[in-house]
Amino acid sequence: MSTNIINKETLETFLTLTCGESHSQGNQRYQQIIRKIVSDLCQTIDQFDISDEEFWQAVNYINQLGERKETALLAAGIGLEHFLDLRADKKEQLAGETVGTPRTIEGPLYVANAPLSEGFARMDDGMDKGEVMWLSGVVEDLEGNPIPGATVDVWHANTLGNYSFFDASQTEFNLRRRILTDSQGAYHARSIIPSGYGCPPDGPTQQLLDLLGRHGNRPAHIHFFISAPGYKHLTTQINLNGDKYLWDDFAFATRDGLIADPIKITDDAIIVQRQLPGEHTEVTFNFRLQKAHDHEEEAKIKRLRVGEV
Repeated sequence: MSTNIINKETLETFLTLTCGESHSQGNQRYQQIIRKIVSDLCQTIDQFDISDEEFWQAVNYINQLGERKETALLAAGIGLEHFLDLRADKKEQLAGETVGTPRTIEGPLYVANAPLSEGFARMDDGMDKGEVMWLSGVVEDLEGNPIPGATVDVWHANTLGNYSFFDASQTEFNLRRRILTDSQGAYHARSIIPSGYGCPPDGPTQQLLDLLGRHGNRPAHIHFFISAPGYKHLTTQINLNGDKYLWDDFAFATRDGLIADPIKITDDAIIVQRQLPGEHTEVTFNFRLQKAHDHEEEAKIKRLRVGEV
């Protein structure tokens, strides 16, 4: 129902006052951004004849998001984090840049300063009896030349879809490692096959998704930060082919070019070479990095993360 109670002139005068544009103090960019946000909200309230009760329910909902630390989860769930990726893709396209491995969302569950090793790392602590995974690949430039010494910062969930630090039952940095690529640009890791996960069923993110008629599930996936001096930092994740939610990810992170095919390894020679206990699943994924225009592009974006100052 559209009511249009407030006329445009009255609203514009009101916004000039509330957003501080009637004087010379303050940050002009912030004033313009807040004016746009408040204007859109006011017009939405007017257009849909939102009641006082509905307004305060929304305010309480925002408080619940903060209390449950789910604001970043909701940003992924309503597609805002994916929109940032689409926008970055478009800017590169308009600039005529040749792109490498596709970017996709970081998500809210990174923890900084995982143990660092060279060439190989064992990621799991042996407590989870999940299927053994051999994860490996090569970090290359756009011409296919290997990049030695690149940092592969990798993290994923356990077989219950839970992440260490956020799940107190797991040991510190379980399923989280940083690996420096070897002289051939290669990285190798022993871990376990992760499970997908769902939003907390009693949380505010799932509450909103229910109202939208949507589920809150993610497919099995593995997160990566890939970085090297002189190259653009890459934030991405790969999904494991065959998962029922592969193309129905509530966080919209699945992208062409980011799907890995798990392969069952039964060859005894390979098992012995990798010093594994028996049959396992191999996941191979290579990354291609773009040259950075400046040092700022070599670093991940600034946002609040566990373990970072």
